[in-house]
Amino acid sequence: MLSRRDLLSQLAVAAVPWVAAPQPPRKVPEQIRSFCIDFNWLHQEEAGKPVIFAPPGHWADASPEEHVRWYHDLGANTIQTFVVSCNGYAWYKGGFVPPQPGLKHDFLREVADLGHKKGMLVLGYFCVGANTKWGRDRPGLSYGTPTAPHIPLTDPYLDYLSRSMEDAIRNTEIDGYMVDWLWSPGDKLQAGGWIDSERALYTQLTGEAFPKSGAPGAAELLAYRRRAVERCWSRIKEVRDRARRDCILWLTVSNLADPVISASPVLRECDWVLNEAPSPELYDSGRKMVGPQTRLIQNLVGWVNHDAKGYLSAARNLKIDLYGFAEPRASSLPLPIADYLARPIDSFQEKTRMGVNDRNIAALARFYRGLPLDAVIPRGGAGR
Repeated sequence: MLSRRDLLSQLAVAAVPWVAAPQPPRKVPEQIRSFCIDFNWLHQEEAGKPVIFAPPGHWADASPEEHVRWYHDLGANTIQTFVVSCNGYAWYKGGFVPPQPGLKHDFLREVADLGHKKGMLVLGYFCVGANTKWGRDRPGLSYGTPTAPHIPLTDPYLDYLSRSMEDAIRNTEIDGYMVDWLWSPGDKLQAGGWIDSERALYTQLTGEAFPKSGAPGAAELLAYRRRAVERCWSRIKEVRDRARRDCILWLTVSNLADPVISASPVLRECDWVLNEAPSPELYDSGRKMVGPQTRLIQNLVGWVNHDAKGYLSAARNLKIDLYGFAEPRASSLPLPIADYLARPIDSFQEKTRMGVNDRNIAALARFYRGLPLDAVIPRGGAGR
């Protein structure tokens, strides 16, 4: 007899309209040179306000043609864009997840089509641990909607996430997708008291009654979190294998030493793993934890302590798979690539996060295009 979870999962899958699977992904480049124009975050440094998730519909008029041209001008061979961003809305139309309000273009599908025509891989994105729309629609299944992991990995949420992913795999031509924030909620959220749905999940996964003290001990908490994450990963992998086995699964990890993910089956089974942090020690430790088939990628843009120029000046790093991400300006894009090439890298001295990102993009653009790091190309001479 089917369990309730299995029955719900089958019903959810049956509700997803089937279309012929796209062609197999394009050949993965010898060196991955990837980038993401990050629609998740809205930085308000100039106004002295906190960083927040971009509200629904922000950048909804973004032009797929202009975005693909920007990635191509950068010299990237892999685009990481969005299926669903952290606000909980999708970047393509007619899918299971509602699109960004006011979405002008069928953004994800058009980026995939245009990127493929230029010979680039195009991967999407899902944030597992945070989804503002989910948290607001189902307050009993979320610790509010902060800009941090806030969603316990309960059966209803895994059913929703699985259906979201299967819909995107079957109904768009992405070559794969990044999985971000594959965490259960943090101590600070749970310090105020575990919500009932996560108390029940704790018992479900451990077989033990939730502690009367109100919180499990450190060892019990770690064991529970690892089980929750590994169970979620199993569902993600199961959905991918059922929908299109050759769809690339890409996990980004901010701290490969975190005991929740360190040395886990997740790292061994991923197709690609991103060391998001600038730490070379985490990258080196990651080499020992990933599977033999896994591409380990180093991030060089996105944190204020990244130093792309310094990293790319070291001979040992020149053949490593690379990535960067940066929030767009009001135009939905970073600066034009010609602007990054027309000035020396070190002339980008602004100390805001966006300013540091600009400096690192300037270094990455030179490397991706096969230029010396000290190259300066006057505007008008930087076109591809």
